[in-house]
Amino acid sequence: MNLTQVLDFLLKTLPTNFTHINISMSDTLVLNADAQPVSFLPLSVVQWKEAVMYMYHDKCTVLEWYDDWMVRSPSWETRVPAVIILKTYMHKTRRPRFSKTNLYLRDLYECGYCGQRHTKNELTMDHVQPISKGGGTSWTNCITACKPCNWRKSDKTGPEWRPRYKPYAPGYYELVRKRKQMPLTLKHPSWEQWLDVNNV
Repeated sequence: MNLTQVLDFLLKTLPTNFTHINISMSDTLVLNADAQPVSFLPLSVVQWKEAVMYMYHDKCTVLEWYDDWMVRSPSWETRVPAVIILKTYMHKTRRPRFSKTNLYLRDLYECGYCGQRHTKNELTMDHVQPISKGGGTSWTNCITACKPCNWRKSDKTGPEWRPRYKPYAPGYYELVRKRKQMPLTLKHPSWEQWLDVNNV
């Protein structure tokens, strides 16, 4: 099997949208042509196999390598890239997608009723105006709630269950700023400079 056949096989085994890959399973940070992450929500990271495919098809330039990580086949070898930058600018949407993860991020993982900060597993999404009473699932009707508060509220309404803040649709850069305030797993030390995590 030659290099082209090896890489084509790898390509067939990869997901096509890198923005939905779990960061804990990913190896290479992908920067846009402007040297900013293609996405921060979620972070644009790919597995090493896909990074090699970007290299092979000349779609990127490697900025950082793993010094101690080589991948080999009988006919070729390469170091694994830690950071790549795309040669062609990829246009991005600046409207945050509504999701539980982004909702928790907007609210900084704090319950909208008791005000306590919790881990993701301790949180739920609450409809301020319950679905059973005509409420919708949207930025302006949903808040982060801890499980005990959500259980006590159930489908109740009224002043005693008014959230501590009015739910709203956040901007992209607000969520990016808040994401940088949260713990971020860095697979390679060089990621820190490109993510600018200290500038919040």
